Amino acid sequence: MRRFALFVVAALLSACAAPPAPPPAPPPTPAPVAAPKKPIKIGLALGGGAARGFAHIGVIKALEAQGIVPDIVVGTSAGSVVGALYASGMRGFDLQQVALQMEEAMVADWTLPDRGVLKGEALQAFINQRVGDRNIQQLPRPLGVVATDLQSGELVLFRRGNTGMAVRASSAVPGMFQPVEISGREYVDGGLTSPVPAQSARAMGADFVIAVDISNVQRAEKLSGTLDVLLQTFAIMGHAISRHELEDADVVIRPKTATVSSTDFAGRHLAILEGEKAAAAVMPELKARLARARER
Repeated sequence: MRRFALFVVAALLSACAAPPAPPPAPPPTPAPVAAPKKPIKIGLALGGGAARGFAHIGVIKALEAQGIVPDIVVGTSAGSVVGALYASGMRGFDLQQVALQMEEAMVADWTLPDRGVLKGEALQAFINQRVGDRNIQQLPRPLGVVATDLQSGELVLFRRGNTGMAVRASSAVPGMFQPVEISGREYVDGGLTSPVPAQSARAMGADFVIAVDISNVQRAEKLSGTLDVLLQTFAIMGHAISRHELEDADVVIRPKTATVSSTDFAGRHLAILEGEKAAAAVMPELKARLARARER
């Protein structure tokens, strides 16, 4: 009887005891964190066009006014002149001030005809002085300068070395400038192989390319002088070549430079203005495409 009573008491105590604690819940799975989007690199490809190259300055001013600052600059011929100065740290208004102070005599060193009537040394010295005698790889903004190997006919993209010499080579229009010798090779105008260097901007790592084509071949007035005819011939040839290359550009800006002479520095005001107007005209499309590129 006593054992039965003890059994009953034990059963009651067991029934009244607290149930065992449930096992601990697993820690919550953290929500996946989206990887930050890599900022895209904007490339600015500046084409050739002799004195019409002042239009590039207007384009740069318009881009900066909208907060669009390229990460990479590539230039051909006149585009390499503006590109080198821009890559050195100058802003749009700085470039405009330099352009308005520039005289043709600063970059023109005429000589007796010897594969060209201009040596190009004055242009080289002008560029080096303006960039503080820094080599291409020492400039604050990555710069590419396009020239053509005279012996092989191949495009060459200078990304290192003497800045002024590379620009001189890129601007050496055959028959006008003497070829430029660099490391045992001779180079002439980059417009022969790449009038608007959009592909070179891609090669340098640009994700979004803004190309500026100043090779407007439609001329209202009659051409006068050998140099005008020569430069117009190059413009016509470059126009045909650039059609394929511009497929690599996301946006193409085409300043209306038909009334700007390729050899006349006096038209610099008009060229700069046309550059600003052309950039403003495509700005809505440019900003929309740039926004889509950043979302991707």
